[in-house]
This record gives sequence, structure tokens and C-alpha cells, in this order.
Amino acid sequence: MTFGHRLFRTWLQAATGSGRELRKFRGVSCELGFLNMAAPLSVEVEFGGGAELLFDGVKKHQVTLPEQEEPWDIRNLLIWIKKNLLKERPELFLQGDSVRPGILVLINDADWELLGELDYQLQDQDSVLFISTLHGG
Repeated sequence: MTFGHRLFRTWLQAATGSGRELRKFRGVSCELGFLNMAAPLSVEVEFGGGAELLFDGVKKHQVTLPEQEEPWDIRNLLIWIKKNLLKERPELFLQGDSVRPGILVLINDADWELLGELDYQLQDQDSVLFISTLHGG
């Protein structure tokens, strides 16, 4: 155990009053000395109703979301999509930290409104479908 680990452990014992059991504090394991990371996830992301045109016309994407400190949720997925898949006119897909009104979001064929919308925590092998209901005339 390094001096830094011992110092942190001593501080944690003083703060909590005990050090006998394994303690976790803000994702840091005192015993192992590493951050608890959310494992990579394999997710199918699909676009329809014209939304696919913003993604080079590709409707289905099988993506692997990388390991990160916090669990993957739809909010984080939208950021990842903007950085990695969205090719043009982000204002037609995103508004603030969510999708624009007029884009339906289905998670495993269920309306995301029933699942917590942006806060839904993704699971391995989830399917997320974005369907644009906006049409020109």
C-alpha cells in the first residue's frame, strides 16, 4: 500500500469511525485503489423516419460504448451520438441535452417516457430507436 493509499485510508477511518470492512467513497475502492468503472456496453442504435439522413443515411449502428466512471444513460448516449455518429445539422436532432420535439425514442420497443427518458440506464444489448415524425411538404 502506498503512502497516498494509507493517508486516504486513515482519513476515511477518521471520517467514518471504522475501517474494518471494505469502504467505497465516491467510486474509489480503499482496498484496491482504483476507480469503479461502468463496463463497456454493446448497444444497437437505429434512426428512422428521415432521421437517418443526418447520419449519412445509415439506419442501424451496432456500437460499443466505452468504459466510463458513471453508468451509461440516454443523456450520455446522446452526447456520444453527437460526437461519433451525427454527420450534419445537429439542430435537427438535438435540442439542449435532449432530442428535439418530434423525435420519438423507443428503448427495446418501449416509449422512453415510460422508462425515465434521459435518466434510463442502458443495459448491454439494449436497442434504442429514434424516429423523426417531422416531415416537409
